Amino acid sequence: MDTIKENNNFQDDEISLKEVILKLQEWWKYLLSKWLTIFVAGLLGGAIGLTYAYLKKPIYKAELSFALEDEKSGGSLGGALGLASQFGFDLSGGGGAFSGDNLLELMKSRSMVEKTLLTTVAVKEGKQTLAELYINFNDLRESWNNKPELNNIHFLPDADRTKFSLQQDSLLGEFHKALIKDNLSVDKIDKKLSIISVKVNSKNELFSKYFTEVLVKEVADFYVDTKIKKSSQNVSILQHQTDSVRRELNSAISGVAAAIDANPNPNPSRQVLRVPSQRRQVDAQANQAILTELVKNLEISKVSLRKETPLIQVIDRPILPLEKEKVGKLKGIFIGSFSFGILIILYLVIQKILKETNV
Repeated sequence: MDTIKENNNFQDDEISLKEVILKLQEWWKYLLSKWLTIFVAGLLGGAIGLTYAYLKKPIYKAELSFALEDEKSGGSLGGALGLASQFGFDLSGGGGAFSGDNLLELMKSRSMVEKTLLTTVAVKEGKQTLAELYINFNDLRESWNNKPELNNIHFLPDADRTKFSLQQDSLLGEFHKALIKDNLSVDKIDKKLSIISVKVNSKNELFSKYFTEVLVKEVADFYVDTKIKKSSQNVSILQHQTDSVRRELNSAISGVAAAIDANPNPNPSRQVLRVPSQRRQVDAQANQAILTELVKNLEISKVSLRKETPLIQVIDRPILPLEKEKVGKLKGIFIGSFSFGILIILYLVIQKILKETNV
């Protein structure tokens, strides 16, 4: 009985396999009968792909890498902190507001991108901001033909940012979103290293180069100013106090000389005549002592400021001509032909299935 069942199952499997093969042969013959349609669709797709490759503007790639060195971030414990981080322990205490990945996000922030876009650069047409250059090579003014409120908006060199209109602010916001989404990429080359790579891709070679360089400069200046702001303020205060005390000391020394000149041979029986010069001498000695301490503290603060100042060293910068990415003509023809061929085959298959289903 079991043998009979096994034979029936084998026959059923054999029949099913034959049906599949026959069905595939039927579909193959059907598609072969439509070879002219598929061929024409492939030619049409190839023509469209060739046209796209011809009209598509190349994408220019600019890349700048730099190393970030901050003495406060490591010091003599840098090796131990690095070893501890490999086991999942963070003993560095955060490293400040713009350390680590925060610096990467800072480079994508709207304020940094806006400052970069409003920077004036030299191009063939003359001096203009990167925002104007972005508008021109993206043909945005043509798309604003139906928006008269945007046609007269310009981002001129050295314009006062505080006097920008609502439309200008809105446009800068849109530019920032588009650049972050499609053009700007910021990342570490290696998580274990402090080397950061900034990449900008655009249809304009000069924009890619200038935007990359200016963005890194703006972020570097902001980063350094923020890191040393408190120490720099301390140095400025100490410098002001030192200069003030030095002026007082010079004035006191001049006062002693003036008092002595006024009474070169004072009467020994009248000690009151010596009071002005002695008072000036006391002021001079006090100011001299204060000035000595201030100068010492000022020099210590300057050394501390130099140590706290992070070093941002550019390793590689974009050099013209930039690397460009362009769809080749052969590649465009192949992709267009293949895509249209697949689409027409799917259309024919669906059409045949629908006809058989209706029947």
